[in-house]
Amino acid sequence: MAAEPAYAPVTDQLIDELRGVVGERLSTAAAVREHHGNGEDYFDAVPPDVVVFAHSTEEVSAIVKICADHGAPIIAYGTGTSLEGHVLALHGGVCIDLSEMNDVLEVHEEDLDCRVQAGVTRKQLNEELRATGLFFPIDPGADASLGGMSATRASGTNAVRYGTMRENVLGLTVVLADGRIIRTGGRARKSSAGYDLTRVFVGSEGTLGIITEVQLRLYGIPEAMSAAVCQYPTVDDAVNTVILTIQSGIPVARIELLDEVQMGACVTYSDLGAYEAKPTLLFEFHGTEASVAEQAEMVGAISDEYGGSEFQWATRTEERNKLWQARHDAYFAALALKPGTKGIATDVCVPISKLAECIADTQRDIEETGIPAPIVGHVGDGNFHLVMLVDRDSDEEMTRAKDMIGRLNHRAIAMGGTCTGEHGVGVGKMDYLTAEHGDAVSVMRSIKKALDPDNIMNPGKILRV
Repeated sequence: MAAEPAYAPVTDQLIDELRGVVGERLSTAAAVREHHGNGEDYFDAVPPDVVVFAHSTEEVSAIVKICADHGAPIIAYGTGTSLEGHVLALHGGVCIDLSEMNDVLEVHEEDLDCRVQAGVTRKQLNEELRATGLFFPIDPGADASLGGMSATRASGTNAVRYGTMRENVLGLTVVLADGRIIRTGGRARKSSAGYDLTRVFVGSEGTLGIITEVQLRLYGIPEAMSAAVCQYPTVDDAVNTVILTIQSGIPVARIELLDEVQMGACVTYSDLGAYEAKPTLLFEFHGTEASVAEQAEMVGAISDEYGGSEFQWATRTEERNKLWQARHDAYFAALALKPGTKGIATDVCVPISKLAECIADTQRDIEETGIPAPIVGHVGDGNFHLVMLVDRDSDEEMTRAKDMIGRLNHRAIAMGGTCTGEHGVGVGKMDYLTAEHGDAVSVMRSIKKALDPDNIMNPGKILRV
């Protein structure tokens, strides 16, 4: 495989031209560059040479044209919550921070859709939608930007009912590597007109272009929402409850698994004194009062077959919020299990029928490897995560952890699954794409070369060019 091309250094002339577009919204300060050179991952920071803060699609286009003229790499940045090294400036260059492009541009209540700038976060959008009776359901945990969520094809706890960003992005505004501005998709719920370019850019991680606006599908806030906690004798019992629930077609909004290690950590960290350190499922049901009751009854009957405890309900908003906040804080709860270590988070996704086998094999691997690694997952769609607690200064521990990640990825792929259900590829998962997609990777590379022939768009991510 050929090496990545050599890039020209960022010059004073380039910086002066960028300053002509954004004025004082440009920084070469070490602290600002360092902040933009890493996400929420385990990789060492690799800062860009300069950071610019864009305010419009037209500014992004002008910035990209300047970078293209100088052959400078470009890295898009939202909120920095990525988990696989997506924002590392591996070849230096220019980081375009989109966080100040944070306007909700249109809300069409009757058609259940909206258009937002890329820097709008999911919590911001839902706050602005509150008075309309609508909401946007994709919830990856972090308050990520919607542009970044589109770029990484994010999902989260609600995906089992509402899908991922793939299903909920109707269209995009994208700045290509030569500065052209294109709009893909639209507000119509279906179209047979041409190639589906929206799906090409959703999940492209900034390697094909920079997403500046997103057209999103919205949903009505359900009449009733209830969350329930159920605990099980074994992880296998909990997972089999999930499998039968999904196979029965029950439209559960969320099903989250925490193994006994992760649940014990959450009980302590988030003060969940009513629960034990046992394998646990968190359910949430959406619908009318009657449909929520019916869903809960059906799931309860399935749960009883596998030794599940009585449901402990959280129906009031503040109770549900506390429960789901504890789930979102699972990473920090895991870190508290072994102070002084750092977390390496990774994920896979498998067909629902293979979920129990994959988790059981993974638990055996964790035990044999000897690295604490709580399991938590959006198991309603076959997706689960490990948080490996390691001493990053220990080469031996890091090697063991990375080897375990490799076995996990190949295990999932062999079961018909994927090396990443929602974290994305970035730097960390590049080596597993060929195992998963085979010759299709060469087609991906051809698309990359066609849209970004000089490889300036987030080079070194997803594919080696």
